[in-house]
Amino acid sequence: MLLRIPGVLTAEEVAHVVSVLSATEWVDGRITAGQQAARAKHNLQVPEAAPEARQLADLVLRAMGRNALFNSAALPLRLVPPLFNRYDAGMRFDDHVDSALRFVANASMRIRTDVSTTLFLTDPETYDGGELVIQDTFGTQEIKLAAGDAVIYPSTSLHRVKEITRGSRWASFFWTQSLIRSDDQRRLLFELDSNIQQLSSEIGQSHPTVVSLTANYHNLLRMWAEI
Repeated sequence: MLLRIPGVLTAEEVAHVVSVLSATEWVDGRITAGQQAARAKHNLQVPEAAPEARQLADLVLRAMGRNALFNSAALPLRLVPPLFNRYDAGMRFDDHVDSALRFVANASMRIRTDVSTTLFLTDPETYDGGELVIQDTFGTQEIKLAAGDAVIYPSTSLHRVKEITRGSRWASFFWTQSLIRSDDQRRLLFELDSNIQQLSSEIGQSHPTVVSLTANYHNLLRMWAEI
């Protein structure tokens, strides 16, 4: 399931993140890439251990935690701490699939990557190129969102970032291990949850139909969840 999530960060939060990143050291982005991706990756990245990266990662995690759309769609169990990348003119990321597992050093654990997230930090008018191209079940989609908006998609998807021809594209990115491993099951639960929320606003949460559908949702979640 590919889903655009508007307004994850406020304008003030975006400005703060960009201000901190502007004064931060950037290194070759291949340091965090797997063997396949390293050959395709041509960008810059803030070192994971940098204090600025950890501070901003906490800000992004708080924003995602308060975002109802993200939580409904991704059903997060664990998250890899957000990273930050930058594409200047001539940089790109060719076709690749994200690594299936990510090691989180400060937690001494591996996380299965079910859902990939890109959070845009620069407005699209400030750069040319840089579209995130994702091969979705409904065809190839090109994503280029406003600063503060995010897109989530299955980590199994083949994807790339087009070459930048003008300006600079900054973003945060991270992976989620979902309570629900299957993308098809996550999609069904998200659609059911969305319909329950809509119906609740129209006829009330206590209506028997809403109560029944809510029970169905939780019973499916109980059946499919991996904890």
